[in-house]
Amino acid sequence: MSTMGHIKDLPKKSLGVSLDKTIHIDYQVLEGKEKVIADISKEAQSADEIYLAPDPDREGEVIAWHIQQDIAKVADKDKIHRISFNEITKSAIENAMENQGKIDMKKVAAQQARRVLDRWVGYEVSPILWRKIAPGLSAGRVQSVALRLVCERELEIRNFKPEEYWTIEGTFAQNEATFNAQLSQVNKKKPVIDSKEKSAALVKKLNAATYQIASIEDKQRVRNPVAPFMTSTLQQAAYNRLGFSVKKTMQIAQHLYEGIPLEDAKTPVALITYMRTDSLRLSDTATKAARGFITKQFGNDYLPSKTNVYSKASKSKTAPQDAHEAIRPIDVNLTPDYVSRFISADEAQLYELIWKRFVACQMKPALYAQRQVTITSTDNVYTFKATGSTLIFDGFLKVYEEEETEEEQKSHIPKELEAKKPTDLQKVTPKQHFTQPPPRYTEASLVKELDKEGIGRPSTYSTILHTIGEREYTTLDAKKRFVPTELGMTVSKMLTDNLPNIMDIKFTARLEEDLDKISHGEFERDLLLREFHKQFEKELEAFKGEDSKRNAEPTDITCPSCKKGKLVIRFGKSGPFLGCQNYPDCTFTSNFKRTEDGTIELVHTEAPKLLEERCPQCGKQLRELVGKYGPFIACSGYPECKYIKPIKASFPCPNCGGDIVRRHWRGGTFWGCSNYPQCKFAIFGDIVETPCPQCKLPFLVKKKTKEGEILICNDKECGYQTEVQ
Repeated sequence: MSTMGHIKDLPKKSLGVSLDKTIHIDYQVLEGKEKVIADISKEAQSADEIYLAPDPDREGEVIAWHIQQDIAKVADKDKIHRISFNEITKSAIENAMENQGKIDMKKVAAQQARRVLDRWVGYEVSPILWRKIAPGLSAGRVQSVALRLVCERELEIRNFKPEEYWTIEGTFAQNEATFNAQLSQVNKKKPVIDSKEKSAALVKKLNAATYQIASIEDKQRVRNPVAPFMTSTLQQAAYNRLGFSVKKTMQIAQHLYEGIPLEDAKTPVALITYMRTDSLRLSDTATKAARGFITKQFGNDYLPSKTNVYSKASKSKTAPQDAHEAIRPIDVNLTPDYVSRFISADEAQLYELIWKRFVACQMKPALYAQRQVTITSTDNVYTFKATGSTLIFDGFLKVYEEEETEEEQKSHIPKELEAKKPTDLQKVTPKQHFTQPPPRYTEASLVKELDKEGIGRPSTYSTILHTIGEREYTTLDAKKRFVPTELGMTVSKMLTDNLPNIMDIKFTARLEEDLDKISHGEFERDLLLREFHKQFEKELEAFKGEDSKRNAEPTDITCPSCKKGKLVIRFGKSGPFLGCQNYPDCTFTSNFKRTEDGTIELVHTEAPKLLEERCPQCGKQLRELVGKYGPFIACSGYPECKYIKPIKASFPCPNCGGDIVRRHWRGGTFWGCSNYPQCKFAIFGDIVETPCPQCKLPFLVKKKTKEGEILICNDKECGYQTEVQ
C-alpha cells in the first residue's frame, strides 16, 4: 500500500515549532491523507509482518517514521520493519527483506532539522517582505541564495565594460605543407594588442621578419572516461544534450525507476537505480556486468585491467550520501535499442543517456596524438605556436561522445614538417575581439553552481528552480537563461542587506554539511537549530524594526511632472512601476523597462481605446483597459460608473443554460454562472475550450500541481486527466 508521499507536515497557518527546554515540532496530518492513514492502519491490524519501504533518503525515512507512529497504535511494534533498496528488482528487494532494520532516527533528525530551518526562514521572513515590498512574496533558506546567484550574475553583466583585443594568426609553408599558427610571444612576453593601430603596426613588422621551425614536439594525451551520473550531472547533461528541463528530467527518471512495462504489458520493469543521489559509487555486481558487456560487445581492447572507481568526496564540500549508488541502468543488457520499442521517445532518450554514461565509465580512456610546433623569427623576437590533436583510439568515446575540448579542435599539423629548418610566412591575419560578460545561468549551469557550492541537495534542485520562477523572481530569456525580474532584484537586495547570514553562500553550504553530520550521528539536531535560531533572531529583529514604509528603490531620473523629486521603483498589484518620491504631493507614475546595461527607460502607455459600444448602465462609451488579470472592457465614465463588461465562455452553463462569466475574488479569478445565486455552478481554474474526450463536456480545466500543469474534466465522476503538453 502506498502513502502517496508525505502524510504529515508542519501546520499551514502557524509556525509549528516551539523552543523550550526541548524543541517541539507540531506535526499535522496533511489534507486528504486521513483516509490513507486509516486504510493502512486497518490492514496493519491483521498483517503478520509490516514492511516500511519509502525512498532510501531522509524524506523517505521521515515518511516511514510518520506512518509507523500510526501503525504502532494498532499493531505490535515488533512486526514493523524498515527495508530499503536502491533499485526495484527481485534481488534487491529480497536482499532488503533479508537485511530488515528499524527507522534510522539520525536520518529523521536531519530531515526535521532541514524542515524547521526552512520553516523559520519562510514563516518569519515572508511577512516582512509583504509589508516592505508587496503582498504574497516568499523567502526561502535555499531558494533565496539561488536567487542571489542569479541577481549577482545579472549585476556583473550590467556593469561589464567590453575591452578590445586582437589576435594574430600566421599561415606558414614548408616545402608543400601549409599550416596556421598563433602569435604567442613578442620578446618572450605575451603581446598586448588592444587597438587596430597596434595590430597594424605589428603586422607590418611580422611580414618583414624571416622564420624557422624551432621545435616539433610529439606526445600522447589521455582523455579519461566520465563518471557515472548523479542527480546534478544527469540534470545538466539532460538539459544540454536533450533540452529537458530539470523538472522534466526528474519526472521521467521517476518513471524509469518505478518501472515501465516492456514485452509483458502487465509487468512493469524497473530500468534505473534511484535517481536522487550525490554518490558516484557503483556496486560490484553492476561493474562486473558492465565489464562483461564491454568485452562481449567491443572486445578486450576497450576493457581496462581494473574496474574504474569514482568518488565525489575529493571535490565535494559535503559528504555524499554513499548508501546510494550512482544513477545507472539496472540491467546493462537491456540496451537502449531494445527498450526504446516499448517506452516513449523522451523516456528512451533519457534511458539511453544514462545507459551510455554507465557503460562508458567502465571503458578505457581515449588516446590522442598531440603535436606542437613552435616557430620563431630568426632574430628570436617573435614566436608562433601551432597545436594539433588527432584521435588515435576512441576508447569510451565509442559509446559516449563528449564535446571536443579547445585543444581537440585545433587544426591538423602536417606530418612532413621538419624542425630547425626555415618556413615561409605566407599570410598574416589579424582578428579583432571584445571581451564578453559572464553568461546568464541556464537551468544546467545554475544546478552546477549550486552543486559546486554545496547548496541544496539532489532532491531539492528541481524545486528551487521552479520556486524562483513561480514567485516571479526570475523569467527566462529567448535562450532559456534566468533573468531576474525587478521584484527578484529588490527582494534579493533587501534580504542580502538585512539577513547576511541567511543569504551567505558559505553559511548555507556549512548548514548542509551540518545536516549531513546529523544524519551520520555526528551532530545534535537541537544544537544546530538553537545555534541557528540565536543568530537568526538577532538579524530578524533588526529587519523587523526598520522603517515600516513600503520599500522604494531610488533611481537618478528626475520626475518629469514636478521636476523636483526623483522617480523610485515601487510594486503594485500589476507589477513594478515608477512613481515620484514626493507622492502624494506629486502623483506621477509610469511603466518602465531596462536596457541590457541596466539603464531605466520610461514606457509611455497608450490611452485606453474607446469603443463604439455603449455602457448599458449610463450610456457612455466603453473602453479597453489592461488590469491585474489581463485585458478587460469597462465604462469610460469610471469612477462614477463602475460597469465592467463580463467575459463569457463560448458554452452555456451545463446546469441551467445561463452564461458562464469570469469573476474575481481574493484568491484570483474563477468562472461562474451568471444566474448566481439561483445557480451556483462554478469552475475553479483556467478554462481550456477543448471537449473532454471521455464524457464530451465542452471544456477542460487547467490546474497547477507540484509536478506541473494538468488538464482535468470538471465532472468528478468522469475523472479524465492528462498532462499539459
